Amino acid sequence: MDASWEEFGWERLGNGIGRRRLPVWDAAVTLVAGADAVLLHDTGSTLREGAEVRAQAEALLGRRVTHIALSHPHFDHVLGTAAFAGAEVYGAVGTAELLGRGAEELRADAVRHGMSERDATAAADALVAPRHQVSGEWTLDLGGGLQVLLANVGPGHTGHDLAVLVPGSPVVVLCGDLVEESGEPQAGRDAVPSHWPAAIDRLLELGGEDALYVPGHGAVVDAAFVRAQRDQLAVRFGVS
Repeated sequence: MDASWEEFGWERLGNGIGRRRLPVWDAAVTLVAGADAVLLHDTGSTLREGAEVRAQAEALLGRRVTHIALSHPHFDHVLGTAAFAGAEVYGAVGTAELLGRGAEELRADAVRHGMSERDATAAADALVAPRHQVSGEWTLDLGGGLQVLLANVGPGHTGHDLAVLVPGSPVVVLCGDLVEESGEPQAGRDAVPSHWPAAIDRLLELGGEDALYVPGHGAVVDAAFVRAQRDQLAVRFGVS
């Protein structure tokens, strides 16, 4: 099942697990395939990107994406969701309400960052809010003994940060933009700096020392990188 990840520009992280760094904003999407179901973490920044990820997932795995976990409600991570008709969508509690009233803000933010008006408007008009909202932890059974944990670890990068723990050897933690490798973590108006280091502590508790940590942007990192970034953020925001 994993033989062709690289042919599609994906990085294999384990059995049935692969991720891709999308162009332009370098946002990561990750697939986790169990025997019965397929989870996608984040969906890209446009309907076109979402459709491309969907097609690649189906070509790689021979079946469709059944579940989606949105790491946080920023345009480059959520605007491709409508390309996955029928998938069950999960987000941290509050994400659905935010996306329900915030389509125009997401559209405008995407345009400010260089997206065409046409692409931004099409994606915002089709915006899909999570049906399932995670207030603490939620276990998804993907079949074949694979159970992934969705954990509301925020606030931090936003008020609604959802991480995913994929057990295995190695353990894989999908961090969203709580961790970034290809640039300094971005703290916008919706960031909660006073809680961000604690959110990263939670990621480290989930994954442990030997896990692979998948940032929202950039290369896969280890626990030492995550811990160092946590300490840098604590200094930056004046948080112990």
